[in-house]
Amino acid sequence: MPALKVAVVDGQGGGIGRLIVEKLRQELGEEVTIMGLGTNAVATSVMLRAGANEGASGENVVVQCASKVDVIAGSVAIIAANSFLGELTTRMAEAIASSPAVKVLLPINRYGIEIAGALDEPLPLQVEDLVRRIRKVYDNFGRV
Repeated sequence: MPALKVAVVDGQGGGIGRLIVEKLRQELGEEVTIMGLGTNAVATSVMLRAGANEGASGENVVVQCASKVDVIAGSVAIIAANSFLGELTTRMAEAIASSPAVKVLLPINRYGIEIAGALDEPLPLQVEDLVRRIRKVYDNFGRV
């Protein structure tokens, strides 16, 4: 069975992406291919050090890779144009939102986006839930 491809998208300092990559690697080991897609080189490098198989930075990378992965993970900000202090462009947000990949997003309320029903839990707990959801996708991956 081919490996599940997960793109982790983050910007600014890459801290959320780092947590996601570390937890995915702990939970799924080498059973998944993790791509660290950063809006900048710092975020990408942090995700690579955390265990991403591949990493690249910038608008074109996100736009091109969004449709080539099975799962996209990050904060809800990755589908909001001009988030991350403007680092996440309109083209990036559109490519992610339009991708056929399953999007598993953290309901972080930093960019004026309130998600009804989302629990306001500490980031590590939110990341654990995100990884559990990706595990479910992995467990059903390749089944017709």
